[in-house]
Amino acid sequence: MTVLTGAIGVVLILIVLGDAFETIVLPRRVTRPMSLARLFYRYTWFSWSAGVRSIFSGKRQEALLSWYGPLSLLLLLILWATCLVIGFGLVHWASGSIIKAQYEPVDFGTYLYLSGTTFFTLGIGDVVPATTFGRALIAFEAGMGFGFLALVIGYLPVLNQSFSRREVTISLLDERAGSPPTAGEMLLRHSHDQGMEELRQLFHEWERWSAELLESHLSYPVLAYFRSQHDNQSWLGALTAILDASAFVIAGLEGPCERQAELTFAITRHAIVDLAQIFNCFPCEPEQDRLPTAALGSLRTILTSAGLKLRVGSDIDKKLSELRRMYEPYACSLSNHLHIAVPPWVPEPGYVDSWRTTPWGRNTSLSD
Repeated sequence: MTVLTGAIGVVLILIVLGDAFETIVLPRRVTRPMSLARLFYRYTWFSWSAGVRSIFSGKRQEALLSWYGPLSLLLLLILWATCLVIGFGLVHWASGSIIKAQYEPVDFGTYLYLSGTTFFTLGIGDVVPATTFGRALIAFEAGMGFGFLALVIGYLPVLNQSFSRREVTISLLDERAGSPPTAGEMLLRHSHDQGMEELRQLFHEWERWSAELLESHLSYPVLAYFRSQHDNQSWLGALTAILDASAFVIAGLEGPCERQAELTFAITRHAIVDLAQIFNCFPCEPEQDRLPTAALGSLRTILTSAGLKLRVGSDIDKKLSELRRMYEPYACSLSNHLHIAVPPWVPEPGYVDSWRTTPWGRNTSLSD
């Protein structure tokens, strides 16, 4: 029984250390299907999102869903620390290392208390190990607790920096593609003189942004649960809008930015597929066609009237449909999992850009 208790404690410590290493230190995707962090996020997100969506709606629902990302991170750190304390407590208990204690009887609660005060480096001294193994274990646990604290302190700024870089680029899309960003509005706002060159540069910037998103969110998947400041902005919505615009340019827009659109489409599609795999989101078709034939015809009419040169025909429609099938099912599955709306192809009537709104009313022009 003593050996089994110690073995359980050692296994628990190794599981937590391995999980923390993979989550915080290892800068690559973890392909192992089961891990403590993965199970934690799977069940806590399901419970949190289901509870919030069943009780609240509208902005209150969105606000509470946005709490999950930061809150889950803190809870995961607490879970790791608790498991380590319990694991070391089991090893202490199995070794019988306590000789001197200021109270009786000595039971598992006493060993757990010793483990907790040691891990958090309190050094109270009312429970003292006297064996050589006990002293060595105390020193090792104290060092691990100090290292764990240092790791957490270094981990949080990395997440905040990655989140800030992501959100800055999303905010810049507001004036270029609307709120929420849509492919139709993005193309329309680049229909002026030199607009195609600006669009090519925009695709180039988003090619790099998508690569950074892929790297950061594969290394730290918790970032996907961090939501944007505005309800009509999100990393998934921005990613989908860029894919929409790139697909439309590749399939049917004449201009100098077709090659850049192909490069942007490739890395952005790579990002959305890999992220769907990380969250075990199987591709699914949207409930409604995001760009039915009538809406596509209307979009082409608007863009042609604005001066853009479009290619039309059944082959163009087929190519656009093929490109859409390469990413829309993954965007839909991520949308269902994260409860983040995917933007339409064309803006809703009467929408207003976020930069035009204030708490005291809505600005409708630059001169207001």
